[in-house]
Amino acid sequence: MCVRPISVDEPAVRPEGSGWIPVCDLSRLKAETIVRVAGLNLLVIWNEGDVVACDRACPHEQADLGLGQVVAGRLLCPRHAASFDLCDGQISAGWPSPPLQLYPVQVRGERVWIEAQERRPGR
Repeated sequence: MCVRPISVDEPAVRPEGSGWIPVCDLSRLKAETIVRVAGLNLLVIWNEGDVVACDRACPHEQADLGLGQVVAGRLLCPRHAASFDLCDGQISAGWPSPPLQLYPVQVRGERVWIEAQERRPGR
């Protein structure tokens, strides 16, 4: 099943001195699976009970991963047959590509927040 990504209605707002950005309500993420973060080239994904934040562009060919699918803990690229492990960002075997960049995530109450300043390959 292909999921329909959504854009968050609010622009990314950073509290003073913080890299943490509120993204969307957890219930909305669960309903949609993939959410595009407004104002940033990032995605937030509901993955088997876990929230993952990552770059929106595929590191292999820059395809829009917001148009991909989440299947069995992997984000499938809509342009080619490669997929990324949502636990560590690693691309499927045989592809000459760096891992997908993942970002720290917090769920505060019912709100999903991401740390957009820190980039890391994995969690």
